[in-house]
Amino acid sequence: MFTTRPEILGTFGVVSSTHWVASAAGMAMLEVGGNAFDAAVAAGMTLQICEPHLNGAGGDMPVLIHRADRDESLVVCGQGVAPAKATIGHYRGLGLDMVPGTGLLATVVPGVFDAWMLILRDHGTMTLEEVFAPAIHYATSGAPMVARVGETIATVREMFETEWPTSAAVYLPNGEIPAPGSLLGNAQLAKTWRRLIAESKAAGGDRMEQIEAARTAWSQGFVAEAVDRFCRQNEVMDVSGERHFGVLSGDDMARWRASYEPPLGYEYGDFSVLKTGPWGQGPVLLQMLALLEGYGISAMDPVGPDFVHLVIEAAKLAFADREAFYGDPNFVDVPMKMLLSKPYNDARRKLIDMRAASMDLRPGAIEGHGGPVDYAAHIAAGLAGLGGAGVGEPTVGPQGQVAGDTCHIDVIDKHGNMIAAMPSGGWLQSSPVIPELGFCLNSRAQMFWLEAGRPATLEPGKRPRTTLSPSMALKDGKPYMVFGTPGGDQQDQWQTNFFLRHVHFGMNLQEAIDAPSWHIDHFPSSFYPRAATPGRAVLEGRFAPSTIDELRRRGHKIAVGEDWSEGRLCAAAQSGGILKAAANPRGMQGYAVGR
Repeated sequence: MFTTRPEILGTFGVVSSTHWVASAAGMAMLEVGGNAFDAAVAAGMTLQICEPHLNGAGGDMPVLIHRADRDESLVVCGQGVAPAKATIGHYRGLGLDMVPGTGLLATVVPGVFDAWMLILRDHGTMTLEEVFAPAIHYATSGAPMVARVGETIATVREMFETEWPTSAAVYLPNGEIPAPGSLLGNAQLAKTWRRLIAESKAAGGDRMEQIEAARTAWSQGFVAEAVDRFCRQNEVMDVSGERHFGVLSGDDMARWRASYEPPLGYEYGDFSVLKTGPWGQGPVLLQMLALLEGYGISAMDPVGPDFVHLVIEAAKLAFADREAFYGDPNFVDVPMKMLLSKPYNDARRKLIDMRAASMDLRPGAIEGHGGPVDYAAHIAAGLAGLGGAGVGEPTVGPQGQVAGDTCHIDVIDKHGNMIAAMPSGGWLQSSPVIPELGFCLNSRAQMFWLEAGRPATLEPGKRPRTTLSPSMALKDGKPYMVFGTPGGDQQDQWQTNFFLRHVHFGMNLQEAIDAPSWHIDHFPSSFYPRAATPGRAVLEGRFAPSTIDELRRRGHKIAVGEDWSEGRLCAAAQSGGILKAAANPRGMQGYAVGR
């Protein structure tokens, strides 16, 4: 089939990310002798400058890694937890029934920096100064801005000018919105990074000891002190229309560290697909695969109504279970073994009617597990709330209300090491820039509920049920592929579409990325105001009218989007000594490089 660009092939190393500059920064590390983990850190830090509307230093990140020398796959949890003062009583006492989607009340412990440092310390080979060099260069000299950065800033310009002046100082240089192609940096963030490097060097010791010193400077030193002071001293306007002080403290930062855990996996034919645990939405993809195993997908048309209908209906069931069951396993007993079991999915599969679209939210029933889902309330929010998030770029409403902002990085090196990372949060529209640091805090706490009895109920020390969801696959027991896409609730929809087309229809990585895609808004959104639109499916305009007409006949509420508007996928694979990579053309940002 026609593709927008070739699938990259090589033997030395490949990098795919959501921005070409980050991909080049990662490849530069490989070229000077670094490994996949060094490359990913360099690319990730660079993305904070190139895609400031999609991620930042105060954000969060889950990562999947495979160490070739150990034949070991791991999850790195860079998802920070709720602060000690983040209680239901505190938020209810402020007259809130939902965690705001922006501002200081929306933040959890920022986790992305410590996660990158943990990866660099334990799996990388290079120094802080080496991997930070590309990001510091662009933060100092400026990176060329894509159009969507300025478009995002335009939506929150009034907020910046009237309420968040520290953000205006960074993102409205000379009082102007950055034009496409203009250079925008972040001098104060560069100073923060340089100070971290200087303090790490001053600690002496070897590379690993210096990385540990940087982690301490972040969580217990000058960074934590500035965060603590800003949250205590500033009453910040948020999406609720009111001003609030933050609850995050330096003590919260000092008590938290990024950590390792085993991935959750599912065997699908010749493939073992790996995801994070149910503190993220990743297991939704595994549940979809468990439902879809009972169908002859390979005989279907990959752009035909049967295939689209089937995947949509499986997504409805899997995401319903997400709402009812998923939460931080440190606090909630999530019955993942049952949710992925054959008997459970054999029963659930019977709910799929190939002739008609479901308009209901139908989570499973597992005695002793799960919580209530008020679907009617989500539908009401949908009638007044946000639509779909398009290519994974921000959808921004009043007071900076945002959904679906993320970046992605995949790297495979010549040794066979693999990494898939999904840095997000701390984007420029989430909360005001902390002036001493040059970055803002995340808004991931909006994933929590302020009602008791739900798996994702707010509790101090608990991880929010994030949408961030990188993927890894083994083939015939051997490390094979890493992939992912931005897009909030759409992430595991678009990734499933990509994976099925690659596995069942023989499409190479670029073909599977380029193929027409879609998403649904049927289930409750993870983002404020948590809207749902029963039966709504958004298809790219490249689908044949006959497919769209047939889906409508089956009852789907079809919205036809632009021809290239669904997803921002990245992927990299290895097989038989050949390394492969591809990146999404939608949004005109993502690129794969390699040799």
